[in-house]
Amino acid sequence: MTRVQANLLLLLAAAIWGGGFVAQSTAMKAIGPFWFIGLRFAVATVAVLPFMLLEGRRASTKTTPRHLKLYLLTGLALFGGAATQQLGLQTTTVTNSSFITGLYVVFVPLIAVVFLRRSPHWIVWPGALMAVTGIFLLSGGQLSALSQGDLLTVVCAIFWAGQITLAGIAVSENGRALSLANAQFAITAVCALLVAIVTEPITWTAVRSAAPEILYVGLFSSGVAFSLQIIGQRYTTSSQAAIFLSSEALFGASLGALLLNETIPPIGYAGCALMFLAMLLVEIVPEITRRRTSNRLETSQNLG
Repeated sequence: MTRVQANLLLLLAAAIWGGGFVAQSTAMKAIGPFWFIGLRFAVATVAVLPFMLLEGRRASTKTTPRHLKLYLLTGLALFGGAATQQLGLQTTTVTNSSFITGLYVVFVPLIAVVFLRRSPHWIVWPGALMAVTGIFLLSGGQLSALSQGDLLTVVCAIFWAGQITLAGIAVSENGRALSLANAQFAITAVCALLVAIVTEPITWTAVRSAAPEILYVGLFSSGVAFSLQIIGQRYTTSSQAAIFLSSEALFGASLGALLLNETIPPIGYAGCALMFLAMLLVEIVPEITRRRTSNRLETSQNLG
């Protein structure tokens, strides 16, 4: 798979996540946040399990204790992100949530520099700034007092950054994308259901009422989109992946406007253009740099 194809997979994952914001918001009219998280990721675990088993039969690398540790950490980061995002949606809008969640586009390269001692391609920094600015314009270009839901979503963005970074490390080491996806789904489902059993009442009527949202988010936003994310990250860097995945804010705001009557201000369209420009830059500039470097090496060898 080429890097362009990988980034298109990440863009598709972001589009599916954008639709998930709407389902996540409407589901809580019937069911508590932790029951929703637990059930959605239980559905995702079951859906991806057959593909994980097939991948395991064909895999050439064995799963080591280090890989299992990475799976566990990735799953805990996913649980942290899902929980804080879902709780935040109780007191913030879909548009605000999609904007603030997109801050992980800045946190991912920061994690790479501070904790992993890896410097991303220089275009990632202006690209991240453009993406965040685009998301800000998409939300209306105004900052008001942060609600509790907004603050929880900031924490969510940090967890997502950790999940993206850990997933990139794990899948680059053992190449078993679906095993990683299934493991993080199962870990998140177990953690959420344990919290839900203790803290949230539940009825079968509530589960039936939220069933369409649970199935959509479980099968598509979780099972399909997170699997696409991890597969795509095998062929691109975490910092570049974060910029493409941040387009979920664009899709979330668009679908929020279409389905929930939330409005996109005129300045928001400038934000959309800026986000697309950021994605084009992080795709095109590294390729131009790579080709120039390759041409220089070939010229040097011919001269030698």
